[in-house]
Amino acid sequence: MHDLVASPCVSICCLDDDDVCIGCGRTLDEIRRWSDMPEQEKRATLKFSVERRAERKRRYPGLNQ
Repeated sequence: MHDLVASPCVSICCLDDDDVCIGCGRTLDEIRRWSDMPEQEKRATLKFSVERRAERKRRYPGLNQ
């Protein structure tokens, strides 16, 4: 049995111009649907959110998030 995927929310809830949370890296749609997502989709969403946060750090190296 697979472990349940915890929400990546870090309580820094603010969307950028692309409707991506600057705290967790999820899109607004992903945040809305999180509790209804199957675990496999949550894992994929986490992967994408990590990639989005890394891209933000590359583009804006002076930001903490």
